[in-house]
Amino acid sequence: MSVGSAVLPQEQPEVMATAPVQRSQGDLALRLVSAAILIPFGLFVVWRGGAWLGVGCVLFALAMAYEWVRMSASPLMKSFLPLAILPVLLAVLIGPLIGLGALIMCAVLAGGLHPLARERMASSFGLAYVSGMPMALYLLREGQWDGAAAALIVMAMVWGSDSAAYFSGRGFGGPPLTPESPSKTWSGAVGAVIFTTLCGALAARITGGSLPVWLIVGFLISVFAQMGDLVESRIKRRYGVKDASGLIPGHGGVMDRVDGLGIVCVVTVIMLYLLPFLARYLGLDG
Repeated sequence: MSVGSAVLPQEQPEVMATAPVQRSQGDLALRLVSAAILIPFGLFVVWRGGAWLGVGCVLFALAMAYEWVRMSASPLMKSFLPLAILPVLLAVLIGPLIGLGALIMCAVLAGGLHPLARERMASSFGLAYVSGMPMALYLLREGQWDGAAAALIVMAMVWGSDSAAYFSGRGFGGPPLTPESPSKTWSGAVGAVIFTTLCGALAARITGGSLPVWLIVGFLISVFAQMGDLVESRIKRRYGVKDASGLIPGHGGVMDRVDGLGIVCVVTVIMLYLLPFLARYLGLDG
């Protein structure tokens, strides 16, 4: 055996060992750059509201609809894009009730794109999923509540819930939340719920709203944010994809980043409509 052949097997592991590290460092840098651009821009759009937010929500719906069509990989879904955008566009230009009516109608039409009952249900759910989230974000910001404050508080609580789940899960460990998501633990879920519920007290102070209402909102925000993560994971497993798309460099797709936030916006709008009536009925609005 020559000296070269003896040395080469010892050098190959070093090259192979450093390549994943270099790729990992490159991915991290790409993720940081994307986040540094998109997070401030997203916060600015929500803070400004109006036309900025309207255009942003329509683009939000367009991106998510594109990702749903991409994941389904079905030629029958070509009509899905305009059907998904129309309700959001009407909600922005005319009003939320018109948008909601269009959402229901388009969801029924989307279900007719497939001959199989199972696929019809998936198409209807998909349209409600990708159209309902941007509509709820727009209504949360432009509705009768505290405008930018309410929307930004909800966004902060969702991100806080994610962070609390991560650190609680890392610190306490324990059994996984579901077999399909071993990285999500029960300790992380409980820690996130406790943290976000307490954040509800701070939100009540900032907005001047009812403390009991905001405590309930904080609790439910964490629960539904985590449910949104699990739903998104199940959708991707159903279609056999790791990421919804590659629209956001280093992060995957739009649906990969806003899974919890989108569902929380929908639930929060419903809660902010209904909970004040419930609080008054129970005498908790003091």
